[in-house]
Amino acid sequence: MITIREVTTKKEQKQFIDFPLELYKSCPYFVPPLYGDEKGMFKKGFIYNDCCDIVNYLAYDGDRVVGRIQGIIQKASNEKRNEKRVRFTRFDAVNNKEVAAKLFDAVESWAKDKGMDTIVGPLGFSDLEREGMLVDGFDQLSTFETQYNYDYYPKLVEGLGFEKEVDWTESKLYLPDEDDGSVQKMADFVMKRYNLRFGEAKDINDFIDKYGVDFFHLIDLGYERLYGTVPFTEAMKNEIIKSFKLIVDLKHVAIILDENDKAVCIGVCFPSIAKAVQKSNGKLTPAALARLLKAIKNPRVIDLGLIAVDPAYLNRGISVAVSAEVMKMLRDDGIEYAETNPNLELNAAIQNQWKRFKEVKHKRRRAYVKKI
Repeated sequence: MITIREVTTKKEQKQFIDFPLELYKSCPYFVPPLYGDEKGMFKKGFIYNDCCDIVNYLAYDGDRVVGRIQGIIQKASNEKRNEKRVRFTRFDAVNNKEVAAKLFDAVESWAKDKGMDTIVGPLGFSDLEREGMLVDGFDQLSTFETQYNYDYYPKLVEGLGFEKEVDWTESKLYLPDEDDGSVQKMADFVMKRYNLRFGEAKDINDFIDKYGVDFFHLIDLGYERLYGTVPFTEAMKNEIIKSFKLIVDLKHVAIILDENDKAVCIGVCFPSIAKAVQKSNGKLTPAALARLLKAIKNPRVIDLGLIAVDPAYLNRGISVAVSAEVMKMLRDDGIEYAETNPNLELNAAIQNQWKRFKEVKHKRRRAYVKKI
């Protein structure tokens, strides 16, 4: 008999975090989040407690955990869009319709009691979280920033009445077979025409000191109308800065300034740390830290993390400068390929961005929606 229990005790919190590690322990494509970050969700000072109502459930078959789910009422998002939505995320389960149905029933009942009328997901607390359910590309290694799921997941949620709301695609980007220098020439032309230049910094700390305010303003501005995004809080900004200092190399960051030193474009790439965190299940053991440092220092793959453009410059060809910089990273640093994180299917600006590369679209993920 399948029973559902809300997570309230330390033991249940550990079971909630550990369940996907057990479920995917023999899967070569699953990349765990950092274990410490997942534990942080249960602390009183968790950065999203001030803007979200959160609930966590576990499914049991007897004493054995067979599923989990998290429900989030993102109040800032609902207020921004005048919606009454609950988000689901961290849904993991064995291939069992009853398990899935009872987990979702629990979240939906909780949400209806709080006045919600729609459930959507997988979406996390903000755009910084893993989002979307994998619907294609089950034989591909996840990036550290994205969530893997087995191929039976879409069938489970669709069987419960969920429908597609949006899709994201992910791509591997290789240098074109023949590089005639035209992309760099176009980039130089655009930079000169609009009196633009790349910002400089000695290191990541100096970059944050110089451009931190502009950086977050530009991301808020560039992402404002994109699906599921919410404005940055000070706590979210501090979380990003902490991550930057851990894994970002300055040579994989680019910020473009106008003649008044105002930021008009930002691009941040992360060295791929997927394989570095797999063996330790996301725990930062000494061995894991050694693998992490090696991956950061000598990456073979880079993940395209954040790209934001001032809307005033979207139609001025500034994207070619971003493409030129990514190509330079691939060429000069001996990177095998760059991998995009999820790009909204209908975001023509970002989809067109990658046509200058040899592009292989290898994954697709989906946000589902249902009235409750």
